[in-house]
Amino acid sequence: MEYSLFYILCGIIIVLALAIYATKLLLQLRKQTQLQEKALAATQEAHNQHDLKILNSIVIIVRAMKEEQCDYSEGCWRISVLLDSLQTVSELEQQFPAIFGLYNQIKHMPIMDARKKLAKQDRMKLDLERTKAEAKLTPSIVQELTSLHQYTLDKISAIKGC
Repeated sequence: MEYSLFYILCGIIIVLALAIYATKLLLQLRKQTQLQEKALAATQEAHNQHDLKILNSIVIIVRAMKEEQCDYSEGCWRISVLLDSLQTVSELEQQFPAIFGLYNQIKHMPIMDARKKLAKQDRMKLDLERTKAEAKLTPSIVQELTSLHQYTLDKISAIKGC
């Protein structure tokens, strides 16, 4: 009988130790989950702030293009690069094909100092190529600018609403 009581006490001690250990593990898991959720929320907030800055820049460029303060080539170049840098949205090339199309046709062209180093004839050839691409895509770009403007304003509102 003494041995039975001894075994029962040993069993109770073992079960109690395992229960304490399981509780400790569950508390660690809960804490780790909370830390992961906080890290994820902080990352999402950083992405939102980054995208908000980008979207505000796009709004400015779109307005400048609509008011003819910025030519379509430069505007499409800048907008395409900015849209590609968004962190919370992807696959915008399908949504704005003319803007990205013009960018893809002119992105190989040198700019700034590299352009100045070109011979005059080469610069004129590139200007002609750019002008043709711009003329071909201008009607579509004008339509997409309205859609892009609304899209960016909606995204800004959504981010600020979070």
